[in-house]
Amino acid sequence: MSNKTNLPDFPPEKFQFAHKDERIHDVRFETRPISYFQDAWLRFRRNGSAVVAAVLILLLILFAIIVPFVSHYTVTFRDGYYKTVLPRNPAVEHLGFWDGVKNQRETQAGYDYYSGIGVETGRQVIKRVKSQTVDANGITYYSLNVDSYGKVGYVYVNLSQDQYRALQDYQDQTGIQVIYPLQETHRTNYVMGNMGANLWYKLQDPRPTSDGRALLDEQGRHIPNYMTSQSKTQADYTSLRIAGDDGGADGSTWYVYGQRNQSGFKARVDYYEYYKYINGVEPAFLFGTNAYGQDIFTCLAAGARLSILLGISVSFINFIIGAAYGAVEGYYGGTIDIVLERISDVLASVPFIVVATLFQMHLGRKVGVLGSLLFAFVLVGWVGMAHRVRMQFYRFKGQEYVLAARTLGAKDRRIILKHIFPNAIGTIITGSVLAIPGVIFTESMLSYLNIVNLETSSLTSIGTMLANGQGYLSTFPHITLFPALFISILMISFNLFGNGLRDAFNPSLRGAEE
Repeated sequence: MSNKTNLPDFPPEKFQFAHKDERIHDVRFETRPISYFQDAWLRFRRNGSAVVAAVLILLLILFAIIVPFVSHYTVTFRDGYYKTVLPRNPAVEHLGFWDGVKNQRETQAGYDYYSGIGVETGRQVIKRVKSQTVDANGITYYSLNVDSYGKVGYVYVNLSQDQYRALQDYQDQTGIQVIYPLQETHRTNYVMGNMGANLWYKLQDPRPTSDGRALLDEQGRHIPNYMTSQSKTQADYTSLRIAGDDGGADGSTWYVYGQRNQSGFKARVDYYEYYKYINGVEPAFLFGTNAYGQDIFTCLAAGARLSILLGISVSFINFIIGAAYGAVEGYYGGTIDIVLERISDVLASVPFIVVATLFQMHLGRKVGVLGSLLFAFVLVGWVGMAHRVRMQFYRFKGQEYVLAARTLGAKDRRIILKHIFPNAIGTIITGSVLAIPGVIFTESMLSYLNIVNLETSSLTSIGTMLANGQGYLSTFPHITLFPALFISILMISFNLFGNGLRDAFNPSLRGAEE
């Protein structure tokens, strides 16, 4: 058998030394090394959805921090007349949206009622008549776009003598009519609201069985039904008077703008202008108001602040407890691991909703609702973190660098903190971040089910707002809409952000090009 190969013959001059007269040595890197966190940041920012989620989370947190400082209202603010008014933004309402207008179906009496408010105040309460129909019984129905702020109309207020005089001075200085004449008492039970303060006009039928329709003149205008007096300064009123109040033909019949009572004076005021006088701002609630007359925009920011702080606090406490507990389990193993794992299994098997309910029943009176809820979250919340840390320690404690450190005499604490934890920190951080939306959602669920009630005169939460709005879903959905949108965006953003962190801190992807 021949030992020759079929390799081609190369002449000797083809063979040359690559580095015949020069020394071979390592080349120094021209670029600086990238740290673990720098590499994680480079991977994270390539994840577009995670970056957008991080921006959204930041905006939601800024919303919760800034709004309570810049808003005209607080959580304690309540207005009994502006309950369930719709969202309104004066900057864009002229465009036909976000204008606080509500569609309503009214009879002829309702149409007369709302149009009458507009006639007396000069403001357009009925923005638009969409349709007019007559049913089989001959009853006329109107489909109207009604200003939910203007429909309040007039209210009766009791003022002290100083308040009564100050309000008249305000009228004289601004030229704005706030106090309007009192009306003669109708002998009818037809009162649509505000104790009949808006019924300033005569009715077709003043009897108690009246259907509330207005009596109109030949030009189709409301006929005033004001209380009159022969004294122009009746009830010490010396301020602006409405058009037509000129004393009559003989100059001896004047409208009455106030009545004396035990507190001082009873007056009938245009609530829209009276609100501006009392609060210094025009009534405009960006997200509307709830059933208590609270500003949803401000309450949502305050509730978000509470929910986010609760989520971060619980996650931080559970991180400390779970990391220490899981590190001991995973590092030492054996009997210690078995005993500690059985304890955590027992705690994990207890339903959280049962723990929260029992804590509210027996601990809430001593430490408060928020304190008992925090205890409930901490009692069982760290178990998941402990399992996660334990798994990471079992994964890394047998690695060569750990064995080398132990051989060199490193103590257990140094090995745990300096060698194992840094390699497991990505998974641990991701777990802690993902725990925050879990806490927020659980608190909202417990509040929605009325297991906990975080609402006080100066405190609220997103779950409480959702619970308070569930009875108005069909009539005033905006009460629930904005809290629901907030928590939905927050939950989705945190989950996308957590997924981005998980990939960024994955040690197996270190230095990988994507």
